[in-house]
Amino acid sequence: MSAQTNDLGTFPVHKLLLRLAAPAILAQLINALYNIVDRIYIGNMSGIGHLAITGVGLTFPIITLIAAFACMVGMGGAPLMSMSLGEKNLQKAQKILSTCMVTLAALAVVLTAAFLIWKIPFLYAFGASDDTISFADEYISIYLMGSIFVMISLGLNSFITAQGFSKTGMLTVVIGAVANIILDPVFIFVFDLGVRGAAIATVISQGISAAWVLAFLFGKKTTVKVRLKNCGLTGSY
Repeated sequence: MSAQTNDLGTFPVHKLLLRLAAPAILAQLINALYNIVDRIYIGNMSGIGHLAITGVGLTFPIITLIAAFACMVGMGGAPLMSMSLGEKNLQKAQKILSTCMVTLAALAVVLTAAFLIWKIPFLYAFGASDDTISFADEYISIYLMGSIFVMISLGLNSFITAQGFSKTGMLTVVIGAVANIILDPVFIFVFDLGVRGAAIATVISQGISAAWVLAFLFGKKTTVKVRLKNCGLTGSY
């Protein structure tokens, strides 16, 4: 095990709390900025900005539901993995991580299919009108194509932080946010794709975050690694 993981069992709790909590709090602040900047760009679209930002806003309940399922798996599985590490049972910890990754991928497929089928009724239920439905539809249709990236980056990032690599977990959010801030104006204004451009930029940014998470969890620096042989679902651990 790495020295950083051993610290979780030897460092005073108050020192660990400060060391692990600070990057997590900063990541949440950056994530809020992510959404604010995204909406600023969309709101400044000439002539249709007010309708576009309203339409995109109507998609947030769907986006939040996808994030909630990712958090359900991540926040449920990561503590189980941590307890296994405390028991010095690395194989069990790897099994939990790998199983949660499969679960996230399966949920992404199911949620993507469900929301693509019923997106219009959902959007009207959330308050869409004939003036805003086209913008909401354009944005969420593209966003859903990248929901697997959201599930992986958000769901598995908890397993990075739970191993003591809080700064690496923070970078997952920072990398995606910075990429989105850079790509948004390019796709919205330079390529003149409007709301579709904002969605494409978001999907690419989330893909980069997901790639970062997977590279770390498959890499050499982490203690608990994803093992393909452990990726079968099971009812007991």
